Amino acid sequence: MSQSKNIQPVAIYLQDAHPIREGMQFAQYAESKGFDAVWQAESRLVREATVPMAAFASVTDRIKVGSGVVDCWSRNPARLAATFSTLDDLAPGRVILGIGAWWDPLAQKVGIDRSKPLRVMREIVTTVRALLNNETVTFDGEYVHLDGVELDYVYQERRPKDVPIYIGATGMQMMELTGEIADGAVLNYLVSPDYNDQALEALEKGAAKAGKSLSDIDRPQLVVCSVHEDRQTALDMARLMVTQYLGQQPHIMKASGVPQSLLDKVGEVLTWPASHEQVVAASKLVPDEIVQMLTASGTPAEARAKVKHYIDHGCTCPILYPLGDVKATIDTFANWDGLS
Repeated sequence: MSQSKNIQPVAIYLQDAHPIREGMQFAQYAESKGFDAVWQAESRLVREATVPMAAFASVTDRIKVGSGVVDCWSRNPARLAATFSTLDDLAPGRVILGIGAWWDPLAQKVGIDRSKPLRVMREIVTTVRALLNNETVTFDGEYVHLDGVELDYVYQERRPKDVPIYIGATGMQMMELTGEIADGAVLNYLVSPDYNDQALEALEKGAAKAGKSLSDIDRPQLVVCSVHEDRQTALDMARLMVTQYLGQQPHIMKASGVPQSLLDKVGEVLTWPASHEQVVAASKLVPDEIVQMLTASGTPAEARAKVKHYIDHGCTCPILYPLGDVKATIDTFANWDGLS
């Protein structure tokens, strides 16, 4: 993910807060402002990632388009490879396959047993990469079973597809595996910059197993970004999202150093899925310092300073998750040198 050497690469992250056609306009606007990539979420059962990715790719020319992230359980690896091969047909060299191990209770509720996520991720990445490389794949693993499978083009050009694979890792074992087998790591959001230091150590350890160095692993990072000229307004916008994650994804929060006592208090208020009223009630328990620790929130200058802190801790390309005015967030980081 590289641009002019004087400009810090920056990306935008879209989830389900806006209609897809509005997201297409944001992708175009981000491209016009020099952004490096647009990433589409697929974390909850709301918006599947690849349809909006195709929409974004169809109305842009340069910007990369990534999934942030699809899960490794619900798509057969052959179908996953075919899907991202198709996206590469639409936007050659601009598509990134971001993949993760999902999370409970959501996976459990739809009948997926997430046991052996490291084994499954290794098998999926190995076979999907081979298929995208135009190989014929026979693989009899614990989870993946392929018998002489290839992307059997009839009318299209038969060629390897330039689709790098990034793993969205949170735990250090998955992070180490990412360093070993992936092209990049999608570092999570709502983590503290200090968490990144542990992640880099794990990535470097994994990379060494494959004869690589840390510099061979791209490290874009999701960063919740709430920008407003009024600092308190920005913090309050971010507080609701932080609260929801405190209650529903405590494994991420715990990894970032959030006190267990706060996680317990928020967990007593929120059910799954949480109602808006519950999130608002629980947000009163979350102090400003926790919001600031986990997000880039505040005035434009404060938001840039916090994002720089993530870059100083190993992030190669911040993927900004905008709360509030998306275009204002893009403007805040347009042609940013990463210094001021």
